[in-house]
Amino acid sequence: MFEQGLPPEFSAYIPDVLESHAEMVARALLALPLAAILGAALAFRPRRPGTPPRSAPVIQTQIILSVVGGVVMLIVGASLARAFGIVGVASLIRYRTKVDDPKDAVVMLGTLSIGLACGVELYGLAMFSTVFILGVLWIIESLEPERRKTFELKVTAADPSVLRDKVESILRRSQVQYELRTAGAKELVYETELPLTARTDRLSNAILSLRPNGDTEVVWEEKKKKQ
Repeated sequence: MFEQGLPPEFSAYIPDVLESHAEMVARALLALPLAAILGAALAFRPRRPGTPPRSAPVIQTQIILSVVGGVVMLIVGASLARAFGIVGVASLIRYRTKVDDPKDAVVMLGTLSIGLACGVELYGLAMFSTVFILGVLWIIESLEPERRKTFELKVTAADPSVLRDKVESILRRSQVQYELRTAGAKELVYETELPLTARTDRLSNAILSLRPNGDTEVVWEEKKKKQ
């Protein structure tokens, strides 16, 4: 019905376009999952004793990068012009803002690849790649360890040894990981790691309520982790 209202040349063109898009999506349906599996095999390779531990963001980035590489090569295909076009576009990018999570940098490359696919009219590949990359991101980010904030906690009181057990009980109830660094005559010093949702003001109020006479002082000093 729709094709009857179009010129004959368009009516003949539509089936070819749909067929080529379906063929491209079928190729992506095989290539992208295989790229993700092989990328994961390399990212999760056995670690030799004594080598530095691998961070979760780096492992995740390696998996996503293999998928994005598959998308780029599906776009290029056998077209030399597309290959030069992708190199030219990539060389124009100058993103100077610091990116804390390496996955964000790869997602930028992924969005560029999807934009290139749309630009060369590979709409089916662009849509399938978007959905697939979203799925991969959702899976690997759901396995990512919870990020935490690091603080040095100082509790000063006339007799901090009396407060120690109660302070540590408050930290445990709030799911704060802690390590006692100093237990002096006037203060307790902890190195703590707090969930991102934890609020230091609430923890401070809970600690201060242990001795309502006002002789207790609580100080939180945030520590930046080394990159």
